[in-house]
This record gives sequence, structure tokens and C-alpha cells, in this order.
Amino acid sequence: MEIRAYRPEDLPGLAAVWNEVVRDGVAFPQLDELDAAGAREFFAAQDFTAAAVEDGRVLGLYILHPNNVGRCGHQANASYAVSSAARGRGVGEALVRHSLQKAAQLGYRLLIFNAVVAGNTAAIRLYEKLGFVRIGTVPGGFLLKDGGWSDTILFYHTLG
Repeated sequence: MEIRAYRPEDLPGLAAVWNEVVRDGVAFPQLDELDAAGAREFFAAQDFTAAAVEDGRVLGLYILHPNNVGRCGHQANASYAVSSAARGRGVGEALVRHSLQKAAQLGYRLLIFNAVVAGNTAAIRLYEKLGFVRIGTVPGGFLLKDGGWSDTILFYHTLG
């Protein structure tokens, strides 16, 4: 598996993986899936979009962008998506590790997650394993696809 900056030929695979997570309705806040034009614009608008690729197939991705502006512009935010077919193979961990390095290379000092859904236990275990610090919990911070509410957890990691 290679993790690298996405290429135009990756866009259909990136959109498919992203849309799968959006459809699941338990991790990403987005309600609408990306079409081809929307994917091209969305992934290009990030500070960095990475593709985890194996044998020409996109297994996962991350997007990296500012969490805030101005005096808080040194804070990055990231989102990760792994195809359900590739989960449990270390793709997520490789993506998070890569994003920590890339965020530091881009001059960020912190990587912050504003809303990790409490039910996303695999992600929470991974973030804690990699040294992210849990800041706190927002009760009922996420509307689940089934109409229920889940808490969200805030994390940060110092870079470089």
C-alpha cells in the first residue's frame, strides 16, 4: 500500500470511499454524497488530500485543512475514510501517521479533531494509541443516521 497525494485518476475511488462513510451516517457530519464535480472541487480545496492506494485501487484517504484562522491558524483538522473492504488491515493507522507528518511539514503545530463520534471506538482506540489527548465530550453532539444522538469527543495532538 502506498499513501501519497491524490491524483486526478484517484477521484472516482476517493469519492466512492468518502460517500460510503457519508452513507453510513455514523462518523462524518455531511449529509450529501459527492458527485464527480463535487469531489474534484472538494478534494482540491484541501491543504492536502492523501490517497491510500494498492494495485491501483483506493483503499482510503484523508483530508487535511486548517481548523481555524488567524491566531489559531496553526491548528490543523483532518478527516479519514477507509473502504469497508479494507478495514482491519492497518490502513487507518497508516493514514493517521502520514497525516501527522504531513501536517507538521505544512507548518501546523497541532492536529485537532472537533467531533469524533463516541461510537467510533476503533478510531478512538487508534487516536489514543498514537498519542492524541482527549480534551472533552460534547453531549449529543452528533445526529446519527437513525435519528438518535451520540456524544462527540474532542482530541488534539502536538506536532513536530
